[in-house]
Amino acid sequence: MSGPALARQGSRTAALPWVPAVLLVLTAIAYPLTDAGGAVRDAVSWTIVLLGSTVSVVHATVSRGARTGAGVLLVTAATAVVFESVGLATGFPYGEYTYSDDLGPTLLGVPFLVPLAWLMMAWPSWLLARRLTRGGRRAARVGVAAAVFAAWDVVLDPQMVQAGYWTWAHPRPSLPGIDTVPLTNLAGWLLAGLVLMTLLDLLVAGAAPEPPRTGDGAPLLVLGWMTLGGAVAHAGWLGLPGSATWGVLLAVPVLVALAVQARRP
Repeated sequence: MSGPALARQGSRTAALPWVPAVLLVLTAIAYPLTDAGGAVRDAVSWTIVLLGSTVSVVHATVSRGARTGAGVLLVTAATAVVFESVGLATGFPYGEYTYSDDLGPTLLGVPFLVPLAWLMMAWPSWLLARRLTRGGRRAARVGVAAAVFAAWDVVLDPQMVQAGYWTWAHPRPSLPGIDTVPLTNLAGWLLAGLVLMTLLDLLVAGAAPEPPRTGDGAPLLVLGWMTLGGAVAHAGWLGLPGSATWGVLLAVPVLVALAVQARRP
């Protein structure tokens, strides 16, 4: 195959994660415009999660190889099922909660949609942490990735509770402005994030080619839109000003760090 043909093939391959990423943005815009509690909004929620998880797997595969793509899928799904099933049975580490039947089929009591949501969140969180801690040690990268992973849920969890997908038995004490999700959930996400991000970091170190074959734009678009775009939707349409405010407050330090990093020679 000639050089120009290889370049065209590489360009098409690099574009693959952008297709579900752009579709996710368009679908997420539709979420607050649909009727609360209706079948259409449920379908939109499923579509967002399916597209987001697709972005993660496709990007991991395109940028770092099929072994990494499969590993990201399996490691994230397995970790999600373990943590969520233990959480449902014992209340540790998130606090006591129950899922509604609206989320469909389950495994060990965990709806299939939940591991896919973890997958949508986890890979972009690790990628952003890698960018923020460029040249840093694994402990720093894993810690930042776990913090991003947990911060993303600060925005998403109140929206899912509002939609009726799960309910907390004891939602207080909670973050100021968010009275439906307990602080134990944030602690649980930090713990789960540390475990998952350590596993993902080890996976990439053992399986991925260096340098990555494509950039991180598509999954970072998903992360940014679901956080800041979600904050706009919470403030303007969903009646969730508390989580909207937290979304902005948590995003600002990341944006400042990225801006400072971009100015460095």
